[in-house]
Amino acid sequence: MSYADKVFIDMCRDILKNGISSKGQKIRPHWEDGQPAHTIKKFGVVNRYDLSKEFPIMTLKHTSLKKSVDEILWIWQKKSNNINDLKSKIWDSWANDDGSIGKAYGYQLGIKHQYKEGLFDQVDRVLFDLKNNPYSRRIMTNIYNHHDLNEMNLYPCAYSMTFNVTGNKLNTILNQRSQDILAANNWNVVQYATLTHLFAHVSGLEPGEFVHVIADAHIYDRHIPLIEELITRKQYEAPQFIMNKEKDDFYDFLTTDFKLNGYKKGEHISFPIAI
Repeated sequence: MSYADKVFIDMCRDILKNGISSKGQKIRPHWEDGQPAHTIKKFGVVNRYDLSKEFPIMTLKHTSLKKSVDEILWIWQKKSNNINDLKSKIWDSWANDDGSIGKAYGYQLGIKHQYKEGLFDQVDRVLFDLKNNPYSRRIMTNIYNHHDLNEMNLYPCAYSMTFNVTGNKLNTILNQRSQDILAANNWNVVQYATLTHLFAHVSGLEPGEFVHVIADAHIYDRHIPLIEELITRKQYEAPQFIMNKEKDDFYDFLTTDFKLNGYKKGEHISFPIAI
């Protein structure tokens, strides 16, 4: 089986068996029909993936590499907060009439800050340090800007990345305050694993370990039977991740520069999204 499948199955079984329900609590999320969207959750889930061994895409169901990479490039490369710059519709529910999601995600990464070495936004600062000071313990980003929260249509879920070089390997940590496990878990894992591969390549490094820290890992009530069916499915070996290594500038990469060879997976699952 794919290692990502094993991590996902073990995590879901733990949440379903040992998680805490939000029933009886006052909650914000709701379904399209207006009913409250309750969850069962675990606090402080930590999953680790060795990217030097295999690419962490699950095979239990399809995760779209192209669409997930399109979103991560929208945030980190385009530094955009407008859904008109994004091919998928996943942000439509949080966009204004002009397509803006407010001062969130890519907007925060694109704000320039003054450092001793010059003026950088957060992405360019990471790229600068990985090339010029790779063994620094201060290479990180944070888009949970309290000053701008009131102008964000959705507070950042995946809000902080830490980059750490060990030997010639780039390791990363993604901190996430909240995650809808069925809708977003492997989607985010694929995104930030790809970002780690990409940052490692353009910095002359090899991909190492990706660590995913989730503060509130939850399964929505209407997702429980879908999860229970999903984790009993047949699993396949992880596919081969291929990235165009002829390019060496982070800003030159397109979604077409990333591919999977031999990706076998289970059938698609349709599910409602809590808002």
